[in-house]
Amino acid sequence: MEYKDYYKTLGVEKTAPQDEIKKAYRRLAKKHHPDANKGDSASEAKFKEISEAYEVLGDEQKRKKYDAFGSRTQFSGGHNFDPAQYGFGGGNVRYEYAGAGDRSDFFNMFFSGAFDDLFSAAREGGGGTYYYQSGDDMDFFTGGGRQRGAYDGENIEARISLTPREGAAGVSRQIAVKTENGTRTINFKVPAGVRDGETIRLKGQGRQGQGGGKSGDLLLTVSMEKDAKYMFDGDKLIMRADINPWDAALGTKLPADTLDGRIMVNVPAGVQTGSKIRVAGKGYPFRGKARGDLLIEFSIKNPVSLTDAQKKLYEQLREKSKKQE
Repeated sequence: MEYKDYYKTLGVEKTAPQDEIKKAYRRLAKKHHPDANKGDSASEAKFKEISEAYEVLGDEQKRKKYDAFGSRTQFSGGHNFDPAQYGFGGGNVRYEYAGAGDRSDFFNMFFSGAFDDLFSAAREGGGGTYYYQSGDDMDFFTGGGRQRGAYDGENIEARISLTPREGAAGVSRQIAVKTENGTRTINFKVPAGVRDGETIRLKGQGRQGQGGGKSGDLLLTVSMEKDAKYMFDGDKLIMRADINPWDAALGTKLPADTLDGRIMVNVPAGVQTGSKIRVAGKGYPFRGKARGDLLIEFSIKNPVSLTDAQKKLYEQLREKSKKQE
């Protein structure tokens, strides 16, 4: 068998760590998988090449022997590469075939030193499934339409924005997810009391697995929006409220629209812009925690226009204030 540069096939450096080799294989396998490229002979050929390369480089011991072979031959001169000389064949690897109607008709075919044997056998099959087993790993090839072994689909990550009111109550949402198979629309429920930065996991809604592998998950990270009324300071829920200057000076009762509905709040005399009062048990209902308190932060709001009577009162107040200085 003529020497092949498996590192070049997978597009990695010869110094690449094992996890990088695995990632490169998975990426290329998804791109050229027969299921995703039906009728494309070029993709099938490429898929065979990358599967063959990963068979060697994906196993640390096989990779060491392959590297040792390469260092002696300097990857040149048209040397032939017999994998059986380096532990890639022999009794540790076998191929079995299960007939389409009867899996009892298994037979063993020992590796003769050429990776191509497996693929030519798969091409000649008629509707059964070929099982390749080496150690604890098993991959399969379907007769008449070659497939490489099962691998799981990747997770998809996205962000969703919620207002504090939506997060507190829990809402139904819809999201469109783009995949290699097109755009999917997914309906889901946001759990009540979700936190800013929390991740909602939708099982099996990620990228589709191949060859029987399970699909990945959809990971939705929550981003809690600030709005005109509510904001967070850590775990504290703060509600903004405007107050008239005379109410701020004298104290009053004001209606406040909390997450649970409208309540009346006693405002003490002398509050300033930025002053806060605490309303027990009316904060954000975080899951797994006792209900927190709500902080109402006041902002003194002067009237844009004054009636003649209001203007006269303000003038009197100003005069009295000057006398006290």
